[in-house]
Formats: sequence, structure tokens, C-alpha cells
Amino acid sequence: MTDSNTIHDLTGVFSCQKIAKVGTGTTTRRVAQIGYYFVEQIESDLFEVRPLNNEFVPTGNSEKIARDQLLTDYTPEPEMYHKQVLPNMKNLQKTLARADRHRKQGNSFSAEMEYTSAIKVDELNVRGNFGVGLCFMERGETERANDVFARLISMDAAFEAKHKHLFNDFGISLRKSKMIPQAIEYYSKALSLSPDDENLHYNLARAYFEAKDYAKTRKELNSCLELNADFAEAKKFVAYLDKKKLG
Repeated sequence: MTDSNTIHDLTGVFSCQKIAKVGTGTTTRRVAQIGYYFVEQIESDLFEVRPLNNEFVPTGNSEKIARDQLLTDYTPEPEMYHKQVLPNMKNLQKTLARADRHRKQGNSFSAEMEYTSAIKVDELNVRGNFGVGLCFMERGETERANDVFARLISMDAAFEAKHKHLFNDFGISLRKSKMIPQAIEYYSKALSLSPDDENLHYNLARAYFEAKDYAKTRKELNSCLELNADFAEAKKFVAYLDKKKLG
């Protein structure tokens, strides 16, 4: 899978031995623990590492490491990748694809069942959690949607660029479902990770407007226009606030 000098277009499973402290006080001792990780190359010298869960699928937030660290600290596990991880990942993707089809066809309950099956395999699966949350909001089940929201807001992976389409759908649904405090927290978390995204400032402004916090609405619109002076919707929004003497 690799040699000591070259890693190109790598995707695979690696193990890594780490030292952990066990016990407290005088009974504390250090033990070696082996963890298994799914590794993908994202740049020539940069790799994304995610731990495997008990179902042998990658889960949770990723860590980025350099080539030297990968070569020094990690050991390739090609058999585990091909026999356990890759088949399980493919099955998970098939489950999510079925769920997406059901939701697009308006079959919310069937979609929920498939998304829930995916979450049982990987409780931190971003696509599964977004999907089941959208199902709840489509049915007006805001209390159940709020449970999903609480889980997503703790997951940095939910705000990564590769999930942008689902992320946008979820944020819009929060606002349309009148879950305004959640929408504000949601876009604020996204901005903490991507402060130079003018669309996030604009969406946060809309959420503040729904909350009738016009001063913060204007502040976010100003931030949006500082990043993109040609943002037409933001300019119209500011003109509306001026006309109504709000904020």
C-alpha cells in the first residue's frame, strides 16, 4: 500500500499506538493502546485522519497530519481496509442514498427509517443526522428536531465544505420552522469556523431579523458587505432596514 518514501493518492486504514494514563493517584499507570484510523490524502503532504468505530466505519471529527507523522507514527492495515472497512462504508453509503431518495420523493417516514439505520452504524454520521433532522422539521416535530440540532452543533464535521448543501438546507429549515434561537446558534457556530463567508453573515442576519434583533441584523449585513460589496440581497436588506428605520 505504501513504501517508506512515497505516498500518492492514499486512502486506507492505519493503526497507531498511543500511550494512555489509566487509574488515578498512586494507582496511575501508562498503558499502550492501539487505535485504528481511516486516512485520506487531501494534499501532497497533508492527510485527514478519522478514527474507526466499533462498526469499522470512520466517525467523528477529523484530524489533519503531515506526511512525516503518518510515516513515523502509523502502520498500514490493508487487510482490515479491504475486508471490513471498505464493505461497511459502501453499505452505509447505500443506506444513506436510499434515505435521500425517499426524502426527495416526500416519503418522510421511510427516509427517517433509513437515516436512523445509518446513525446506528455511525451515530456521528453528518449526512444521517442532517437527513433525520430535516425529516422531523418537514413534519413539524420541532422537539425531535431540536435533539438532532443539539448533536449537530457539537460536530465540527457538520460545518465542513463537503456538507455545504445539507448544511444550507438544515439552516433554512430551522428558520422556516421558527426555531430561531437554534438558527442563530447554528450560523454563529458556522461563522466561528468560517468567519470570512459572506453567505453565513447574511443568513445569520436573516435569523436575527426573525428574532427582531435589528441592531445585530444590521451588524451582520455590514459584515457581509465588507466581504462582498456586490452582494445584491444584502444591499436590498440594508435598504429595507433604512426605509423602515430599523436597527
